[in-house]
Amino acid sequence: MKKYSKRYSLLIQKVQKGKLYSKEEAVSLLKELHTAKFDETVELSVKLGVNPKKIQQPIRGSVVLPHGTGKKVKILVFAQGENVEKAKKAGADYVGGQELVDKIKEGWLDFDVIISTPDMMKIVTPLGKILGPKGLMPTPKTGTVTSDVEKIINELKKGRIDFKMDKDGNIHLPVGKISFGNTELEENITAGIEAISNAKSSISKSIPIKSINLSLTMSPSVPLDVGKIIQQFKI
Repeated sequence: MKKYSKRYSLLIQKVQKGKLYSKEEAVSLLKELHTAKFDETVELSVKLGVNPKKIQQPIRGSVVLPHGTGKKVKILVFAQGENVEKAKKAGADYVGGQELVDKIKEGWLDFDVIISTPDMMKIVTPLGKILGPKGLMPTPKTGTVTSDVEKIINELKKGRIDFKMDKDGNIHLPVGKISFGNTELEENITAGIEAISNAKSSISKSIPIKSINLSLTMSPSVPLDVGKIIQQFKI
């Protein structure tokens, strides 16, 4: 039997066994479960009603959270020519070419997202073995290989998050900080669930959802009532 700390054990008791919570109830309960000394991240965990082994490619997509994530995103852009100035004006933290490739090869990874213009992919592609396992490799599927660097930078700064189904058919998505107001968290959660349900897939137009949970960085999970979610959000 798994042993929990005294603090965690007390938190588990606040989550009613067998109860499925509404979005509003879950957010209110998370506020009660917040006992850590830092601003915990609120994470949305969705179990998809699909067989991962029968899907040729993992279900993936992106969402721009209406109230952001509460985290400053460090953006690196591989660009040249006029796109360098465009990326800098849009707010990219690092912009360059081969010199950044060399730094990454030396172990530098002080960034959260990489964007590349199509003409720069010839020098970025060899970094696949380093960036791929960390989920940092730019790709057209997520819009991070693009000629419109300003658009994607603005989306990322506003709270855009890319997500991808794991090998067990789950998607995990940060939807804000516990310091956010209840309404802000509820609207971010709504946006996250809708984006996951509408993600591109080869199996159907709408992704079936089996279960939804909310949790904090250091709290137990709070299960949501999927039936009510479907009705409320018209998924």
